[in-house]
Amino acid sequence: MHSPFVFEFITNVLNDDRRYYCYNSIEHLRQQSLLDTTVIHIEDLGAGSRVHAFQERKISDIAASSLKSKKFAQLLFRIAYFYKTKTILELGTSLGITTAYLASANSNNKVITMEGSKAIANVARKNFEQLQLKNIEIAEGNFDDTLQSTLEKISSIDFAFIDGNHRKEPTIRYFEKLLTKTNASSILIFDDIHWSKEMEEAWIYIQSHASVTLSIDLFFIGIVFFRTEQKAKQHFTIRF
Repeated sequence: MHSPFVFEFITNVLNDDRRYYCYNSIEHLRQQSLLDTTVIHIEDLGAGSRVHAFQERKISDIAASSLKSKKFAQLLFRIAYFYKTKTILELGTSLGITTAYLASANSNNKVITMEGSKAIANVARKNFEQLQLKNIEIAEGNFDDTLQSTLEKISSIDFAFIDGNHRKEPTIRYFEKLLTKTNASSILIFDDIHWSKEMEEAWIYIQSHASVTLSIDLFFIGIVFFRTEQKAKQHFTIRF
């Protein structure tokens, strides 16, 4: 490993197997969601679900097919925790499990999470109340309508997790909008970068962008950094 920054990332973030203070409570909530047979009416504004095509869905089905796995949700927590991110933006709340991990990473951080479905946002809001998380703001509505106004309220983004629309053109458009609020320490993470040919094309565009100095492909997610101290662009593919 020729990059000290990436070596540190692997050692202190990827390979950190400590069980942090919030893990049990959030995973308990996940298990509750997997058993919740409540039916809600949702609006799917993204690329759609590969598993469910109906607008009427059980919360348990959403939890089973849409939630980020414990392995990756806890990795996102460790990234936010290790790099002490303060302003976090999430595109795609779902039931709020990943949001809860991000909000728990630092007591003084602020998480703005965006969700297209009002019904799902309401479930997430109840989950945040159950976990007693006070540092989360939910922006409801289609990202195309809400992202710009949300960004206008933020001076700079430390961390963004993009998991709401698995199509090439919107993903690139969201990336370029987020660029207006990034700095040398910002971290952007894109979910499901190999989900489809479109998403792979979007990922290639993002990691090749002139502003990106370092990218890490963990297969299920892609991470980009904007470190100005880095002299040459680097890309790493890491088994995780």
